[in-house]
Amino acid sequence: MRKPLKKFQRDGTPLPIPGRASRVPGVNSPPSFERHGPLPPESPVVLSAPHAGREYPPALAAALRVPLPALRALEDRHVDLLALHARREETLFVASRARAWIDLNRSEQERDPMIDDGAQRIGRPPSAKLRSGLGIVPRRVGTLGQLWSRRFSDAEIVARIEQDHRPYHAALAQALAAAHQRFGIAVLLDIHSMPPLGSFGAVPQLVVGDRFGRAAAARFASCVAGVARRHGVAVAANVPYAGGHILERHSSPRGGIHALQLEFDRALYLDAGFDGPGAGVAMTTALLRAIIDAVTEEALPRALAAE
Repeated sequence: MRKPLKKFQRDGTPLPIPGRASRVPGVNSPPSFERHGPLPPESPVVLSAPHAGREYPPALAAALRVPLPALRALEDRHVDLLALHARREETLFVASRARAWIDLNRSEQERDPMIDDGAQRIGRPPSAKLRSGLGIVPRRVGTLGQLWSRRFSDAEIVARIEQDHRPYHAALAQALAAAHQRFGIAVLLDIHSMPPLGSFGAVPQLVVGDRFGRAAAARFASCVAGVARRHGVAVAANVPYAGGHILERHSSPRGGIHALQLEFDRALYLDAGFDGPGAGVAMTTALLRAIIDAVTEEALPRALAAE
């Protein structure tokens, strides 16, 4: 028998989650992320919420030229609540640090020479994201323009990479490898949220990214799309979000490790101000749980064979 979905209080905040997360520390710093669930994983599906962090270190606040609340636009605001309350036996990684401090979905090479003294151009032109100011340390947010009142030294950015970026990716890689070893297959669901794409017509409220088929077998994206439609949620594939560095780095479909990026419309689960949990939290949590179940069942034949 499946366990019931976790409950929410009337104000939209979650009831306490049983059990304790494993906190994973950086070097001489508070934990940069939390792992919920065991290693090795008990499911072939591994979950990640790399833009859910709401911790803003004092050094970040001291360097800002915009009000600190403006940085919330960079967050996948409260998407960790969906993941935490949808997961059961799955292993989940949730970033603690805010995306404005370090973007875990960008590569170490995506360093912005406009704010980073250690940035170097290495063999290939900067990505579109980097040119737009969304490198490993974001330079811009929305219409507010430049975020920072000063440039950052090479040592400052390297410290963030070593203490926050590399440990997250190392832990995620370890979990996926362990799941693959146990089940013969692993599927990463990288969970994000997006601003509403529009207000008219059949506007997608969920975008499933698989890097146009390079990050996962087509059957997994099709499976997710089917679940969304059955829940009455319009879904699109890869446009405008095809998946970022996490999918590029950790997926290997030929090697049995698949990865999908899930972008949920914030209007599905946040309040009207896109700040706190809204009336749709429970529905969106149920949708995510149904997606996890469907992906697990899609992977299960190979997983059972491996057992």
